[in-house]
Amino acid sequence: MAINILCIGDVVGKPGRRMVADHLRELIQQRQIELVVCNAENASNGSGLTPQLFGKFIHYGVDVVTLGDHVYRKREITAALIGSDRIVRPANLSSQAIGRRWTVVPTKSGNHKVAVACVLGQLYIGQYNSPWAAIDEVLAEVPPEVTIRVVDFHAEASSEKIAMGWHLNGRCSIVFGTHTHIPTADARVLDGGTAVISDVGMTGPYDGVLGRRKDRVLAAMTTNMPYPFDVATEDPRLSALLATIDEQTGRAQSVERIEIAGVLAPHAGDDDVVE
Repeated sequence: MAINILCIGDVVGKPGRRMVADHLRELIQQRQIELVVCNAENASNGSGLTPQLFGKFIHYGVDVVTLGDHVYRKREITAALIGSDRIVRPANLSSQAIGRRWTVVPTKSGNHKVAVACVLGQLYIGQYNSPWAAIDEVLAEVPPEVTIRVVDFHAEASSEKIAMGWHLNGRCSIVFGTHTHIPTADARVLDGGTAVISDVGMTGPYDGVLGRRKDRVLAAMTTNMPYPFDVATEDPRLSALLATIDEQTGRAQSVERIEIAGVLAPHAGDDDVVE
């Protein structure tokens, strides 16, 4: 037997949240998805996550929320990081950082358990502890009977992401890349049974620059003057990776990239928390 796991890439602002709200439940039903992991570090106005929005993602059908370098951009998220087993912060932050380094949650049917963790890359992104040592420590801590293991590698460099896939080959079920917001065409199952992709892509507005208004980004780039990078609104898409995992061994059997196009109502870029 096998189960289907969906991994959703960087949700950006209200357009991204609306795509999850509008399409996730139907996708879960159609594809018989047993677990949903979602990177939501850009969900609140393009940077950070609030407890209210975290609750909405769980309501929409997300099982575990992962974060990245903007983990503490909204300081109030620390309450959820302390109190919930449905959200994890990058495992290679300081030992003094608030939040869980990994979690184990049941699938939607309750028949299986899945371990979920995330780590930050080091190349071109920031000065963080070694992701290699951190993820090795996490895997050593996860109970051995939990054979299905999912890792979100939030990193900038494709080379580092590909290397992490090989590093975890045969030890994790899925290693999906996030952070760059650009979907890559390299989804595959490695010889050790690990489903990998360098970047699953952004869930948000593609009529812009990485989810931000293109006029603001272009103005800043062409004039060297500061402009607010407001969240864009048009061409919203949901980007995700769907993997089929053997429930006994935790090995991936197949993998495919999912992309759903949507239409947003006027004022979709207004980042209010009431929907």
